[in-house]
Amino acid sequence: MIFIKCELEEETTVDRQNKTIFVNELKEVFNNSSVVVVAQNSGLTVSEMNKLRNAMREAGGHVKVIKNKLTKIALEGTPLSAIEEYLNGPSMIAYSDDPITAPKITVEFAKANEKFIVLGGSLPEKKIDLGEVKHLASLPSLDELRAKMLGLLNAPASNIASLINTPGTNIAQVVKAYSDKAEAA
Repeated sequence: MIFIKCELEEETTVDRQNKTIFVNELKEVFNNSSVVVVAQNSGLTVSEMNKLRNAMREAGGHVKVIKNKLTKIALEGTPLSAIEEYLNGPSMIAYSDDPITAPKITVEFAKANEKFIVLGGSLPEKKIDLGEVKHLASLPSLDELRAKMLGLLNAPASNIASLINTPGTNIAQVVKAYSDKAEAA
């Protein structure tokens, strides 16, 4: 019997250490992420969860299945503590450094999977509801904005180049027209 008691004490110590590590990792996520989206994942298959994780990883975000009680402990004193009210039932979080990535991927995934329900989320110091998560998801990503800005900056340069070349082209066309007229006469 004493042997069993020692095993139980050892298991609870390991379990407590794992919980502490989990809470510390989550606290770091909540302190460093630009956005966290909370969703319920009741009934998703491993394959479906892997698709979500892969899509999120490719876009630069992360997905983590959470334990609500430990997550509430990790939220204390963080800028994203507003998500606490969404932590009911089988929950998971999606987070990213870019405030658009996690909402965009989770909303797209929810459209294709009925068992995945986006509840809401948080930006630093601001709770966002489902409507705001969908609005963030509809915005262009940081990379798309950079590409548009680059296109806008390059457009005037190409316009200037064509304006500079246009007079030379026009003169060449006039000279060619006169030479064609002289040859025809």
